[in-house]
Amino acid sequence: MEKIDVDILISGAGIAGLSAACAFGSAGFSVLCVDPNPPVTSESDANSDLRTTAFLQPSKRLFESAGLWNRLEPHAAALQIMRIVDAGGASYEARDIADFDASDISDAPFGWNLPNWLLRREMLGRIDELDNVSFRAGTATTRLTTRQTEARVTLSDGQLVVAKLLLAADGRASNIRAQSNISVKTWRYGQKALAFSVTHTIPHNNVSTEIHRTGGPFTFVPMPDLDGKPRSAIVWMEKGARIRELLSLSVKQFEAEIFERSAHLFGPMNLIGRRTAWPIVSQLANSLVGQRTALIAEAAHVVPPIGAQGLNMSLADLSCLLDLAIADPQQVGSDAMLSKYQRARWPETRARVMGIDLLNRSSMAENPMLRDLRRAGLKTLHDIKPLRKTLMKAGLGAT
Repeated sequence: MEKIDVDILISGAGIAGLSAACAFGSAGFSVLCVDPNPPVTSESDANSDLRTTAFLQPSKRLFESAGLWNRLEPHAAALQIMRIVDAGGASYEARDIADFDASDISDAPFGWNLPNWLLRREMLGRIDELDNVSFRAGTATTRLTTRQTEARVTLSDGQLVVAKLLLAADGRASNIRAQSNISVKTWRYGQKALAFSVTHTIPHNNVSTEIHRTGGPFTFVPMPDLDGKPRSAIVWMEKGARIRELLSLSVKQFEAEIFERSAHLFGPMNLIGRRTAWPIVSQLANSLVGQRTALIAEAAHVVPPIGAQGLNMSLADLSCLLDLAIADPQQVGSDAMLSKYQRARWPETRARVMGIDLLNRSSMAENPMLRDLRRAGLKTLHDIKPLRKTLMKAGLGAT
């Protein structure tokens, strides 16, 4: 059996896994990243991930250190204002609008929005520039054995990889997490999320807008204009049965539904491409570490798509591990390093998962009294300036 020795083995080539490969590779570590499925890097591909991801300020710093930001910046739409709209009244029109402006706390935008397929394309391009990083598509991690000094992983092609540190970035059903005997807790809501993009008549002005009413939020995230028309990515969270109804509608019928659900804030809309849906859950691993193994991204935590928290939590995991590795390269993957990672990330991760769970349940409220309570809470958070600034800093992961 052929053996490969590396500093870092990454199981999973989603955005978090590819980010890890670029970041550790740029820091000088030898890296192998594997995934059973080839990443799709073209918008027109039938299997393309048409969702977008909003990266907050701390993620930009990571991308800069990983040699990625210069590739991504030309395609990014800045997010200057986070707008929350309560549309929970009987008419479903906008009752209250609260703007959270990044200029209150920073000279930079809150973040930048990018299509997922493009992120994969540019990350793979960066990996091609790094002689110390290898990527293998169509290859899975199968059998894991760990020792005090190393992780030994058999790949689906029969090769053995010996790594100082194994990163599990293989998703919410993580095979590495299961083989490490790490349990996970899952919360289900009976919701699904519908993702698609649209052009619209009223400009977004780099404002990310969450419209809250019964069923879940309806979120507009700015994208660069398309053929001179304002363009946004939308994530619509609703009960599963309602999402199935929406998927069955004709394009014209669907466009009428999204115009109504948007509280008419952006004018008539035209659907671009297809609609994709996925189930909404919250999930938290009971530990982020095993012997010579660290969980990141959805192997560690899953949250509903609210407040651009999901992947930014994942990149915070990565940043923590990278800082620990750079601080003491001889301790990469050691019990000491992984204990520091667990202490640094797990309490904050748990708090964010619980907080987003509460926000999602609040957004689903059907009782008029609960809707009015949500409305009053939003006004309080927005109208008290010190509280507003604290909330914005917490959302960015700042202290």
